[in-house]
Amino acid sequence: MAILASPKMANCNVLMPIKLISIIGARPQIIKAAAISRAIQHRYEHEMNEIIVHTGQHYDENMSKVFFDELQIPLPHYNLNVGSGSHGEQTAKMLEGLEAIFLKEFPDGVIVYGDTNSTIAGALAASKLHIPVIHIEAGLRSFNKSMPEEINRISCDHMSTLLFAPTKSGIENLKREGFTHSITVEKASIDNPKIFHCGDIMYDNSLYFSSFSDEKSTLVSELILEKQSFALCTFHRDSNTDDPEALNNIIEALIEISTEFQFPIVIPLHPRTQKKMAELLTDETKNSLKEAPISILPPAGFLDIIALEKSAQFIITDSGGLQKEAFFFQKPCIILRNQTEWIEIVENGNAILAGNKKENIVRAFGLLYSKKDFSYPAFYGDGKAAEFICEQILNELKC
Repeated sequence: MAILASPKMANCNVLMPIKLISIIGARPQIIKAAAISRAIQHRYEHEMNEIIVHTGQHYDENMSKVFFDELQIPLPHYNLNVGSGSHGEQTAKMLEGLEAIFLKEFPDGVIVYGDTNSTIAGALAASKLHIPVIHIEAGLRSFNKSMPEEINRISCDHMSTLLFAPTKSGIENLKREGFTHSITVEKASIDNPKIFHCGDIMYDNSLYFSSFSDEKSTLVSELILEKQSFALCTFHRDSNTDDPEALNNIIEALIEISTEFQFPIVIPLHPRTQKKMAELLTDETKNSLKEAPISILPPAGFLDIIALEKSAQFIITDSGGLQKEAFFFQKPCIILRNQTEWIEIVENGNAILAGNKKENIVRAFGLLYSKKDFSYPAFYGDGKAAEFICEQILNELKC
């Protein structure tokens, strides 16, 4: 289906702000959107009009609404309330809802973040209607197509008009797939896209919200945690939670680390992970977990997570976001995956890919525990990625 030119494009002599629709749906996207919304509010409020659409992919209030309040993000103009479901069911509902909104609003561009079902649905609905897709976190690859996220990010990149890669490796990945790293193209399009190395908007956020966390989060003191003497752990991926062997391996590794090294571990637990632990852990593992110095918490808000990250000595996670935040706050990281999009931190020795095998996780902890020569190069920019992105969007989409 084709659409007509937007009202603004029909009369380019009239100075009007460009209209952007930002698609969010999962917790990380809500956080990422905060950086772009903040840049628009502070520097581009007369030149850009942002409409936020929440797909409702994360339907638990503790995993979604709290972040709007906490991060001072404008409330969504639309919420599709898609909720849980299979990949196909969830994406189909999003496509239907997003297409209707795009046809109603006539945006000049659609911003999508990362690699979720909300990302691919937003990109597909927009590209079918010939609306420029702006992909933030373009070019990231795990090189594992069994991960739904890998399919989403590759597909989204190839439907995009403006691609913003946070790292140099992201640029190189896009080049290998046929993209030309040229920003001299007169007018970008889906057939002739532009790619930019912009830095990481999550680094922007980590810098911005770090002081907020110091002021507002009391979780570390409430838990009576000794700073720099505990590990923060999160895991939620299907490959780690839905496989009984993998799940028991991870928990058994955490039990061994906490007891053998006398090292407390704090786990803010995703609701889905908590359910799977109740279903799939063996009785022996459940009993050992009760005796270990491991604290299991409800899902933590972003400011509490930052406080935990800053206070921890180690991070153990399967989250792409926490891998980077560990680097931002200069914490060694054990990655509960076999691949990562953030290869820089592994190659630099700041993180170890341990997968979900007990012996590998324990070994990785031992290696990082004894390592002293850590360094933290500026892989992820200067903390001004959002401003750079907004400036380039404005240059490309304005009349």
